[in-house]
Order: sequence, then structure tokens, then C-alpha cells
Amino acid sequence: MPPAKKRARTYDSAKIRTAVLAQFRNVREGVRALSEEQAVRPTHLGEWTVRDLAAHVATAVESVSRNLDRPEPASRELALLDWPFATAARARDISAGTRELAERNPDLDALYARTEQRFTERVTTAPDGRLLAARTGAMTLADYLVTRTVELVVHTDDLNRALPGLDIPYDRQALAACTRLLADALAVKAPGASTEVRIPPYAVVQCVAGPRHTRGTPPNVVETDPLTWIRLASGRIEWQAALGDAKVSASGERADLSGLLPVMG
Repeated sequence: MPPAKKRARTYDSAKIRTAVLAQFRNVREGVRALSEEQAVRPTHLGEWTVRDLAAHVATAVESVSRNLDRPEPASRELALLDWPFATAARARDISAGTRELAERNPDLDALYARTEQRFTERVTTAPDGRLLAARTGAMTLADYLVTRTVELVVHTDDLNRALPGLDIPYDRQALAACTRLLADALAVKAPGASTEVRIPPYAVVQCVAGPRHTRGTPPNVVETDPLTWIRLASGRIEWQAALGDAKVSASGERADLSGLLPVMG
């Protein structure tokens, strides 16, 4: 795991809590009317069906309430910028648990209703500094909630791609937080200031070792939109494919990020 030497940006905890709940409600509304034929369709996530994926979204949010129910860890083990690099190790356990959850909960809306109620009851009054025994390592509640925006936005996109026309909307604050966290993770993975990565309107980061840019137009620039960046950072699309589809512009000898992607497992 790359050390999180870069100082994490500050997130407004109240806005993040609101964003998590808003995006979860967006997903709930989107999957509420799924037909059985739609629910069993495949996704691009291995053997997961749309129902499996929708169940996983509920799990990602329920994990906040579940961790609040557990005894508080003695100390923090994971900083926010460590989290993207710690997810891959848990992928197999998550996959198995998700499919079991989907089988036990054929009524997705009932699952979402319980999850939303628990989140509202448990998280609203919990302090930001409360430590949670997350699977990836003990984190503060405030940091963990930022990671939930990544889970929600990435999987909202997965659902929309699996079912063209579903068009679940993205809460602006959730999309912004997800974009920024994954951009900052790239800067941790490839420290430096020779390349500027622009993801308007949410993030600009300096990364990649080499001559530092100080003024004027940077010699190495990468620019893309938030959803393309999120797909690249999460391994949903490859760098060359995004370039070929004109989803990314890259100029300069240090603007090739193919060797640094995906950022998270």
C-alpha cells in the first residue's frame, strides 16, 4: 500500500452524510421497478447479476450502521487516502457475501428501506471521530462516509451501464467527493508535480515525478470528465480505450497514466 503522505483534503461531514443518503435514495428509486428479467441480467463485474450489484450497494451503506453497532476499535489503522489501496484484498470476501445477501433478499426495495432507516437512525447523531472497525482497517466515521460516496457512485455507474436507459442520477456532492478522493489517490500513488490531471469541475491534482511545473501552461496535462475518470481509477475501462474514444486528452511525455491505473482494486 502506498503511504498516504499527501495531506487529505477537507470534506464537509454534514454535506457528505447528506450526499451518501441522497445517492442511496437515487439508487433505490432506480432499482425499485426492476423486472425479474432485468434483475437477472449480467453485469461487467464477473458473475454478478444486476440483483447482486443492487444488493451490494445496500451492503456498502449498511456497513456504516453495522460498524457503529460494533465495539469501537482502540486506534485508527487507516487514513482516508490509504483506503483506495486497501480495497482489493477484500474483493473475494465481498463478492461471496454479496451473492448470499441477494439470494436472501429477493425484495430489493424492502432491503433498501431497512438500510435507509438504519442509516438515518444510527448515523445522524454519531460523531465524526467515532472509529469504525471497517474491513479494510479501522477508520473514523467521517473518513468512512467519504469512501461510501465512491462505492455509491462507482456502482451507480455500473448499474447504468448494465441496464441502458436506467439512468440513475448522480448527486452532485457524492460525485464530487468520489472524483476528488480517487484523484488524490493518484497523487499518492505517483507523487510529483510534473503532470497536471484535470477533472472539471471537481478536481485538479499534480502528480508523477519529474520537473516541477511552476508557471504558465503545464508541459504534461491530462483532462477528462468525472465519470470517465472514475471508470479509469476503478478499473472499469482501460487508458488506451478512453484515449481511442476521445474520452481523455493527454499531452506531454509524462501524460501517459496507463501504468498507474487503476488506482483502486
